[in-house]
Amino acid sequence: MAPSSTPLARLAEAGVAIWLDDLSRERLRTGNLADLVADKGVVGVTTNPSIFASALSKGDAYDEQLRELAADGADVDAAVFRITTDDVRQAADVLRPVYDATDGVDGRVSIEVDPRLAKDTDGTIASAKSLWSTVDRPNVFIKIPATLEGLQAITAVLAEGISVNVTLIFSLERYGAVLDAFQSGLEKAQANGHDLAPIASVASFFVSRVDAAIDPRLDAIGTPQAAALRGKAAIANARLAYDLYREVVAADRWAALASAGAHPQRPLWASTGVKDKAYPDTLYVDELVVAGVVNTMPEATLNAVADHGGDAHDTVTGTHQGSESVIAGLRDLGIDIDEVTQQLEVEGVDKFIASWGDLLGTVSDGLTGAAQQNEAGVAR
Repeated sequence: MAPSSTPLARLAEAGVAIWLDDLSRERLRTGNLADLVADKGVVGVTTNPSIFASALSKGDAYDEQLRELAADGADVDAAVFRITTDDVRQAADVLRPVYDATDGVDGRVSIEVDPRLAKDTDGTIASAKSLWSTVDRPNVFIKIPATLEGLQAITAVLAEGISVNVTLIFSLERYGAVLDAFQSGLEKAQANGHDLAPIASVASFFVSRVDAAIDPRLDAIGTPQAAALRGKAAIANARLAYDLYREVVAADRWAALASAGAHPQRPLWASTGVKDKAYPDTLYVDELVVAGVVNTMPEATLNAVADHGGDAHDTVTGTHQGSESVIAGLRDLGIDIDEVTQQLEVEGVDKFIASWGDLLGTVSDGLTGAAQQNEAGVAR
């Protein structure tokens, strides 16, 4: 673990779980992921279709498996399933000591259901079960998007004893529904006879994309009042989400589940890479420090925090009034954050579907090339 004098160690000591928002076969085979766990205090990994599409498009780490899959006659969907579940299984094994040391709280690796199923409840449930049984590791999260259709799937999957990372949460209203779906899932799991202690969940609340959507609207307004709100909406929205989380875990409904051994669904700050270069590159880490949350960072953000992160004091507790004032200020300028976050959800699903298409295309090309190599080898 990183020495206590480092910014990352201070962040961990403040109660923020440091996760890496990236995974690739190259990280696994070079030992890079294990190094990040040992040297930078990384205690979890998140993946998504964009991450896998990027990983498959670079280098030769997947060539051998592509040749094997081509020889087996695997189609592109089967190949993507095999490749991604293999990566996640290996990463889960790297993180298993962390999982054991934290009694299952951390040491988790997330893998997402096919994003084309975002509006298909039954398809999402089936995909989640298949991923869970195939990876076959207790320290895996199955990522399910927080669409309206996804909410029912979240409850159903948790009821089966499967741990879930709820992704693509942008609005407070939807986050409230996610917290309800989580508790409903645990209540059903308990009724089904499952031990609640091993069932875990995080709720991935997206941050930087909110500013990326709202700042251009503020720039278009062009007033001093608008300029003063640049870079404020995303942090305010996330801080209000944390307040909602605290309300839920303080209620009797959660107390009953906790007494049965359940762990809370931790807020996870996602999309924490800064998109506007005018902002500090550690903005969405330094301004969202509070005990009991996860911050999943792209490696560039992780390195920035390691180099010059803040002192990791609590920057969330006691900010409710100020955060409400930011949202009210946006409303006074004619910016409806509910409309913005709804659009971000739609765009988020579309982006992951597009990335999935890129992934399928890359693997399809790889299978074709591998098949040609296999045929050439046989001919020789």
